[in-house]
Amino acid sequence: MTATTPTRHRDRPARPTSKLTFGGVLRSEVIKLRTLRSTWWCLSIMVVIIVGFGALFALSAGLFEAGQASTEQQQQIVAQSVSVGVVFGQLVASILGALVITGEFGTGMIRSTFSTVPKRLPAVIAKLVVIAVTLFVVSLVALVLTLLINSAILPSNDITVDFGDGALWRSVLGAAASIAFTGMIAFSLGAIIRNGAGAIAASVGLVFVLPIIVQIFTAFVDAAWVYTLAEIIPPNAAARLYDYVVSGQSAMTLPSPDGALVLEPWSALLVLVGWVVVLFGLALALVKRRDV
Repeated sequence: MTATTPTRHRDRPARPTSKLTFGGVLRSEVIKLRTLRSTWWCLSIMVVIIVGFGALFALSAGLFEAGQASTEQQQQIVAQSVSVGVVFGQLVASILGALVITGEFGTGMIRSTFSTVPKRLPAVIAKLVVIAVTLFVVSLVALVLTLLINSAILPSNDITVDFGDGALWRSVLGAAASIAFTGMIAFSLGAIIRNGAGAIAASVGLVFVLPIIVQIFTAFVDAAWVYTLAEIIPPNAAARLYDYVVSGQSAMTLPSPDGALVLEPWSALLVLVGWVVVLFGLALALVKRRDV
């Protein structure tokens, strides 16, 4: 008989398992955003536009005899001098927001992203969070810098800047939030369209073209629902976030029929949240279902 030697089974050391966390995905997206040249170009252009337009407005404030205005009206002029470049900042933010997601689809890099994050949705959500926070922080810095510069220019036009005015700071924060919301909406459109040129065209149309079309429509149809529609489209709702109201009068409010909706800053915030939820929700559903 042949004796059989018992086989020894060596215990293999357990392989360390690394659990993918949302924080790790966020850090990865921050690194991606920082390494893109388009990020630095867009953010730099946005800062220059906000500060430059604001300073030009402050220098020209003397042409409107603003020094004879009341204290509240002067503060409204200060707020306008800070936010005058916000619409163009929103344009740049929409371009960056669209490029962040469509760039990965265009280069095919999205495949490696989704292979690292198989569930897909955490990666897309992380991208949205990173671009929103980046746009808010950078635009807020630019707006505060504009306020500081204008506080040195406006006194030469007999306009006093009251840094203790809470409504002024709410306007500054609202302006930064409006830029962040515009970037989030553009990002959502980019995730839906998945084409850089198409997403940028849609975003630019949303920021610049749509308000003009709606305004022309209100000139021909004097109905409350038309003015309400004009109020809730994203660019107009975003403008309400940094609106500075003096004695119940807004510099942005146009005469409208009875029953038309006029948004306050907080209700405008809810409208913008609704737009982001709808568009980003659609984007997530399509990302989950589509092939890469």
